[in-house]
Amino acid sequence: MIDEELVQLLTPEGLRVGHPEYASSLDGEEIFSLYRDMVIVRRLCNESTSLQRQGQLALWAPIQGQEAAQIGAGRALQPMDFTFPTYREHGIAWCRGVPPEDVLRMFRAVSNGGWNPQHFRHSVPTVVLGNQALHAVGYAMGVQRDGAEEAVMTFFGDGASSQGDTLESFVWAASFNAPVVFFCQNNQWGISTPSSLQSKVPLYRRAEGFGFPGVRVDGNDVLAVYEVTKKALDNARVGGGPTMIEAYTYRMGAHTTSDDPTRYRIDAEVEVWKHRDPLERVKALLVREYQIKGAAFDQVNHEAEAMALKLRDDVLAMGRPDPITMFDHAYASEHALIEEGRREMLELGISGGAH
Repeated sequence: MIDEELVQLLTPEGLRVGHPEYASSLDGEEIFSLYRDMVIVRRLCNESTSLQRQGQLALWAPIQGQEAAQIGAGRALQPMDFTFPTYREHGIAWCRGVPPEDVLRMFRAVSNGGWNPQHFRHSVPTVVLGNQALHAVGYAMGVQRDGAEEAVMTFFGDGASSQGDTLESFVWAASFNAPVVFFCQNNQWGISTPSSLQSKVPLYRRAEGFGFPGVRVDGNDVLAVYEVTKKALDNARVGGGPTMIEAYTYRMGAHTTSDDPTRYRIDAEVEVWKHRDPLERVKALLVREYQIKGAAFDQVNHEAEAMALKLRDDVLAMGRPDPITMFDHAYASEHALIEEGRREMLELGISGGAH
């Protein structure tokens, strides 16, 4: 156990541990499904990193080490729930059914988003830190006024937890008892700033100051993340108000592909967290408790490899969009300034004129 405040159901060695408030409700088949998701998401993420290094993506934000936090939270959602991500929630997008190639459209700079948010109940990424938390609370207040039994969940990192937008969203959520779950992935580093410099107390305790509960969960324990998130979402749907979850995890790679983490953290720290790998602990549980054989794991690896190769083909097939399309979908209806910009671009002859 990393600290006594942590909700943990599975040790780094893959051994079950008890907790007074949470217990795993998943059977072996469901746990294997979570493992499959984590393997696939990690492989797709690694392929995306390779694509960026080869000049096929403008940027990429890796999630290696954070798969349990995202898959555990993503699989706890119900279909009618709505999610507001930042730029690193590739695992959440996977859980919501967004095709992997659509996730990469923004990173290849061929789209401002990549998918229809209403279709997948998953908003397009927000790059402005913390902004999505305000969007989530506003949406949750709308859900509340519609009388719908839905929950809203928004994701941000430890760095964004210090942003004004995030803290303002806490005020609004608490004041209106909004059905929203704030999911903070504390991966220890806000780019090069350690989380210890951002807060003198564990991040989940910030929620207490705003008047709603906070929970710290082992973000590398997919079983614990699932149960903690499920309880918070269930509570939100029945009028229990907001919850903040701090998933205590670690970013194994760089902040983005433009970052060099060796300049601000030591190798020994990374080595410690390698032994807490979220995939390996679930694999150990599946072998020990459910007698899953090597062939099943090999099949998952083959499936992930095939998806990665398809993703590469899909990305390379993405054509350059007509510049005029940057004005599409900026607003729900026509807007005078947007249309003025469209006309000026056409007059300059920059666009091919397709619309």
